[in-house]
Amino acid sequence: MGETIKVTVWNEHRHEKHSEKVRVVYPQGIHTAVGEGLGEGFAVSYATLDDDEEHGLSEKRLNETDVLIWWGHMAHGEVKDEIVERVHKRVLQGMGLIVLHSAHFSKIFKRLMGTSCDLKWRETGDRERLWVTSPGHPILEGIGEYIELPAEEMYGEHFDIPQPDELLLVSWFEGGEVFRSGCTFLRGQGKIFYFRPGHETYPTYYNEQIRTVIRNAVRWAKPAAREYPYYGKYDAREAVSAKE
Repeated sequence: MGETIKVTVWNEHRHEKHSEKVRVVYPQGIHTAVGEGLGEGFAVSYATLDDDEEHGLSEKRLNETDVLIWWGHMAHGEVKDEIVERVHKRVLQGMGLIVLHSAHFSKIFKRLMGTSCDLKWRETGDRERLWVTSPGHPILEGIGEYIELPAEEMYGEHFDIPQPDELLLVSWFEGGEVFRSGCTFLRGQGKIFYFRPGHETYPTYYNEQIRTVIRNAVRWAKPAAREYPYYGKYDAREAVSAKE
């Protein structure tokens, strides 16, 4: 058994409070379904938008987090800029970040990507097939050629993100659209994985293959066991001859 990975699952937790349809699917909140899906080997804690003035993301909490999982949709604008800056700093320092579904529009993801992160969408319960494009990648361990979901919200290209470092999954929807649904990025010392499925009205986060991908992504995104690099003025390691 390896070292336990410390995971914080963050969810704005608004849909569950205001929609009976969502509460039926996720009675304990989307964050709880995601966290419970990780299983053994993870120390999971939860934070939500309305926990406190820091949205449950104090410096102490973030400093103790190896990987942060983020779900948001209807309240992106309510996340305080200083908290976004705090999370951004931790990612650059090495904390992993897993961005789920509609969190493509979160302040933190847009800050890290530097683009609008906009896309096409349609909520009509389309069948979705996520095709594996990088079968040897550790995030896709235990996944076959594709994952099929009977009903999901459609996201379609063009997805306004930078070119991913790795493209792991491409979705096809029965309406004909395609979408880059599993993308990795490196920012500073931190690893980021964007994973598309997970609309609040569908039981996607109970799907065992979806849970496997998230579990694998957390293991992949955990910080490397090394010291943070030194930046700034630097004394020479070797003698430097005098220059005229």
